[in-house]
Amino acid sequence: MVKIRVWVVFGGKTPEHEVSLQSAKNIIEAIDKDLFEIIPIGINKEGRWLLQDSQDYLENAIDPKSISLKKTSKELALTPGSKNSNITQVHWESIWNLDVIFPVIHGINGEDGSIQWLLQLLEIPFVGPGILGSAVAMDKDITKRLLHLVGINVAKWVTLYAHKKESIDYDDILRRLKTPLFVKPANMGSSVGVSKVSNKQDLIEAVASAFEYDNKILIEQWVKWRELECAILGNDTPQASAIGEVILSDSFYSYKTKYISDDGAQIAIPAKLDEQTIKKLQETAILAFQTIECSGMARVDFFLTPEGDVYVNEINTIPGFTNISMYPKLWEASGLLYTDLITKLLYLAIEKSESQSKLKKAF
Repeated sequence: MVKIRVWVVFGGKTPEHEVSLQSAKNIIEAIDKDLFEIIPIGINKEGRWLLQDSQDYLENAIDPKSISLKKTSKELALTPGSKNSNITQVHWESIWNLDVIFPVIHGINGEDGSIQWLLQLLEIPFVGPGILGSAVAMDKDITKRLLHLVGINVAKWVTLYAHKKESIDYDDILRRLKTPLFVKPANMGSSVGVSKVSNKQDLIEAVASAFEYDNKILIEQWVKWRELECAILGNDTPQASAIGEVILSDSFYSYKTKYISDDGAQIAIPAKLDEQTIKKLQETAILAFQTIECSGMARVDFFLTPEGDVYVNEINTIPGFTNISMYPKLWEASGLLYTDLITKLLYLAIEKSESQSKLKKAF
């Protein structure tokens, strides 16, 4: 049987570079080697695409603080003026003989529609949502606006722009939103640049910090909540997983809590919920997924209030695949093992591409 050739593309010019390396490592280890031939493609922090050795492509692979790409990898781009671009034509053609790409770049320059645009232009099948769904989900402000339009609860928020930051009225914000507040970049993931604040001075400092990562930021009112997550899988008829809960020891689910700290949070899968609440969460997750035009996969994050009200916090279109990530764990709890999940995602990508290829390209 001829194996399906898969590029796993990871790393990237993003603050979530190290998280991406951890995710890619798990995906590459889990892929069914009887069905797929793997070609790891790492993008370094300077944006160079590097062909990796499929057996040896990471430094400090088990340390989330210092994990990095091997520096001996071969470049996959002929850079003008570079004296080190020595890829032969034969080698290049063999690399480009691929069937599907699994992009595992979290955050900007990967999860935001940029990679998806490139791959769609090249007509290469790829895992996950297309340009629109990726771009919308990356922008928390736009996501909230669209979800609100279809009747999905979202936390009350204020949007601020960098070109207007000198005229921000912090007293007015504190009158409109009740503390504590979350301050976050509009286009970032993994809680990068996120702060929880309770007073004006901390708010000013948090706004300045968030603007270091994005030119648009959100100030969001805290919801008294349980933090729950649901994984979505599918194209036209998506399915929802079991529900998981993040039980925090830290003040909020920060980058450190997610990927560095050993005791900042506990994961409960399945979450202790009644059947009616589980159904409500699953139905809302699918509605949110479809509202922003997602396909393939996404993880929908919720707040559940003591009164039983459901709020969507955000939608992640390239969710983490690290050792502690919820997306694969939720599907495992739903009866779909890690290797089978990766296989399903790759076939969904090919299915979506084949469907699009049947559309007319000219009038």
